[in-house]
Amino acid sequence: MSFEYKASGNALDVKSLRRVFSLVANYRGTVFISVLLTIAMSILGPSIPYFLQQSIDGPIKARNINGLYQSIGLILFMLFSQGMVSYAQSYYTEWLGQQAIYKLRIKTFNHILKMRLSIFDRTPIGTMITRVVSDVETVADIFSEGLIAIAGDMLQIIVILTYMFIIDWKLTLICLSVFPILLLSAWIFKETVKKSFQEVRTQVSKLNAFLQEHITGMYIVQTFNRQNIEFERFTVINKKYRDANIKSILAYSIFFPVIEVLSAISIALIVWGGIGGVLQGRVTIGILIAFISYINLLFRPIRQVADKFNTLQMGMVASERIFQVLDMEASLPNTGTIADDIKGKIEFRNVWFAYADDKWILKDISFTILPGQTIAIVGHTGAGKTSITGLVNRLYTHQKGDILIDDQPIENYDIDALRKQIAVVLQDVFLFSDTINNNLKLYSNKITQNQIVEAVKLVGADSFINNLPGKYDYQVQERGASLSTGQRQLISFIRAIIQQPAILILDEATSSIDQETENMIQKATEILLRGRTSIAIAHRLSTIREADNILVLDKGELVEMGSHDTLISQKGLYHQLYQLQFTELVL
Repeated sequence: MSFEYKASGNALDVKSLRRVFSLVANYRGTVFISVLLTIAMSILGPSIPYFLQQSIDGPIKARNINGLYQSIGLILFMLFSQGMVSYAQSYYTEWLGQQAIYKLRIKTFNHILKMRLSIFDRTPIGTMITRVVSDVETVADIFSEGLIAIAGDMLQIIVILTYMFIIDWKLTLICLSVFPILLLSAWIFKETVKKSFQEVRTQVSKLNAFLQEHITGMYIVQTFNRQNIEFERFTVINKKYRDANIKSILAYSIFFPVIEVLSAISIALIVWGGIGGVLQGRVTIGILIAFISYINLLFRPIRQVADKFNTLQMGMVASERIFQVLDMEASLPNTGTIADDIKGKIEFRNVWFAYADDKWILKDISFTILPGQTIAIVGHTGAGKTSITGLVNRLYTHQKGDILIDDQPIENYDIDALRKQIAVVLQDVFLFSDTINNNLKLYSNKITQNQIVEAVKLVGADSFINNLPGKYDYQVQERGASLSTGQRQLISFIRAIIQQPAILILDEATSSIDQETENMIQKATEILLRGRTSIAIAHRLSTIREADNILVLDKGELVEMGSHDTLISQKGLYHQLYQLQFTELVL
């Protein structure tokens, strides 16, 4: 399951529209005001030509100056009122849109935070960013230029036609003779733009994913001299995005001139029919001028309806994509209630695990770690070492067997409470673009500055941090690019010490640290491990000789288990790995 979806984009999908409008359920008063203002806009606009016709056929024809002044004053008041109503209507509908996307973005990001890691393993980060940023932004158009605006335009069309039929039904029928062609053009335009909009949303998602991945991986791109190759790949993706936009531009460039031509034809028909009526005395000059104004007013909302309908469709495409993400049953079920302090006993009983389908990564794994013990896990790359640690803190869920913490099934623990008592030091350290302080305490308000300073001094890293510009307030660049590999790993280790965990996971925590830095944390490691259960994934076997137990994995199976001396004496896989590394060190 990933974030790539084919949305129907049905603008009148009642279920999706109901979910969108539920986002502003707390603002019913504002919605009501927006609807009233839209109705007022629909009535005020068509009223002006009517009063203009009355002025021409009344005071102007009768040369009544006082009546003319009154008519002009009334028309000016109507225009001013129309402007004020238009301002208020635009403000409130845009305000509703911003409130909706604020809530939707919060809801979407909160849902993403709780998703299983397996979703992120197979979904491009750029696609997720598209869902949370640009897709959510497009939903705002449903309020500002979507359903309410379309309803207002439709109401305005009805009001205009009502005025026209009341004034002269024959002239109205003449001008409506072009409507079959107009409706056909609008339908073709709607369908064409609908397809292009869906393609635009798909291509912008791919473009974001490509850019995010390659800017993050720029070191690899330049190191392996792939600039030209990646530039060609980007050009292809960018071309598809451009072509998708051009298709919609082509539809607009054809549809709008067609509307203008049909509007001109309709006006010509009115002039042709109206002049004859004027000569016969059946039609007044005021009626003729009013009908020309009505035609201009009539074709404008018709053109806008077609345009806004496609805007609504684009918003619905975006909302469907977002709702499909929100409807994903992608979070781990958190039905556990145990939130007590953990002593640290860990037990695997015949555990089987696969990231996808039946491609087993771990096969029938069984072992026990007593509280305070340190075990090491070794094996070739892909043997399943990291998968075991991912199961301990429930980043992933096993398919078969049982995992117990302090003799309780791991599912019985509240996930948040469980993870608060487990600290992880990774080989690939991730640092946020923020201060050293925030990277150490990870924005926790419960960790004091004194705790941070004590942990730093425990490791002996106070000189390193105090030499940074701003010291603890030093701004770390994205992913810790402004720090050395050893410094980043040192911060990761201090971060774990601050948490005071019951269980510590070290994923080859010293593999990228120089000898001086490794010496700095060696003593702190001994203190940190004292009385705590720890799991160490090791590639350098010389670092795990003192472990209480060593698990040797091969292709997902636990093939050997015991102390260093025991495993060496068995002359099995561990012995082979150790001899291989020892030989490499000698050479």
